[in-house]
Parts: sequence; structure tokens; C-alpha cells
Amino acid sequence: MAKITKLIIQKKVLSKNDEIAANIRERLAKQKILALNLVSSPGSGKTSLLEKTLAEMGRDMRLAVIVGDVQTENDAARLRKAGGKRVEAITTDGACHLDAAMVEKALAKMNIADADVLFIENVGNLVCPSSYDLGEDMKVVLMSTAEGDDKPLKYPAMFRRSSVLVINKTDLLGQSDFDIEHAEKNARNINPDLRIFRMSCRTGEGLPEWYAWLKETSGSKKNS
Repeated sequence: MAKITKLIIQKKVLSKNDEIAANIRERLAKQKILALNLVSSPGSGKTSLLEKTLAEMGRDMRLAVIVGDVQTENDAARLRKAGGKRVEAITTDGACHLDAAMVEKALAKMNIADADVLFIENVGNLVCPSSYDLGEDMKVVLMSTAEGDDKPLKYPAMFRRSSVLVINKTDLLGQSDFDIEHAEKNARNINPDLRIFRMSCRTGEGLPEWYAWLKETSGSKKNS
């Protein structure tokens, strides 16, 4: 009986979340804002990627960021220092993921009507965030060469529900047993349609391709 009750409660929670997410998606679609939900394990480089993106693309594009973290606002402070003019922090107080209600509250504090892209940096976790729609256009999942190349097989739901995979820290290749070809093969076995970027936020490798994709994808949304 306890298990059935738990499933019913979870279904109600996700149903309410999906309703709010649909409202967010509708609003952002009307404003022609590209929304990207960045997800990864802790330490894969979500904040570093956003720092580089804000510093390089913030001159040509109007970028907004919602930053989720379990306890601190350290990542939000880093992104403001990198040039982020529209950065809103969400502290989850221990929750392992963002939900649509949190995002809705954060958006109410922001002026993003003319934004080109809204980044949502999720809490570092590859399990819980896979179940929660935040009203995004797509999920961007990050993994790094400091992790296992079998990560897509361990967390298939996240890789299946993502549209883009970023493999970060390519400057560390050769320092461990990580096999980038194997990692990409594992990811494509889960999701053959994944768009994959290899990059190093430290050296800049692969970042121009990411910037070009971001500009093209945002432009397509504006012209839709």
C-alpha cells in the first residue's frame, strides 16, 4: 500500500510540474526565446561553459541565466563576474533538482522579454533532473573526460531525453582511461540523434563550434 501511495503522489507532483512547464514553454515560445536546460554530474563544467559563453557571446546576444544550486549562490556570482547581466539564482536547500515552479518564480524576478537565449543551469545530478520538465526547448547534457566513458549507459534516461551532448575537458585526454570514441558510441547507442560537441573550456577547443550552433539555433527560433 505504501508503494502505491508513493507512486500516486509522485504522479501528481509530476503532473503539476508538467502543467507549469507547459505554461513556461508557451510564454518563451511567444517571446521567441531559446531555452536550454544544462544538466550534468557535479564538476563536469556547466558553470565554466556558461562563463565562457557569457564572456564571448554576451556582446552579440542577449543572454539570461537561471542558476540552480543546493546551498550557495557561488555559481551565480561567477556568472555575473563573467559578464552576465541577467542572472538569477535558485537555492534548492538540499533538493537534488530544479522543478518548473522554481523556474517560474525565478522568471518572475527577471526581465527577459527581449532575450535571445535562456540558460537554466540545473543542480549537478543525472538522475532526478531527467524526470522534470522545466519548459525548455532542449536539454544539454555535459560529461567530462574526468568521468567514466560508460556514463551514458549508467544514466540512460538523461541521455535519451537530451538533444545535445557536450564532452568537456578534452585537454585532460590521456590522463585517465577515458575513451572519447567509446563515450560517444555509448551515447549514440542510447540516443542516435544527439548532437555532440567535444570541447575544453580551459583551452578553448570546440568552443567556436558551440558558439556557432548557439547563434544558429537561437536565430532559427527567432525566425520561426
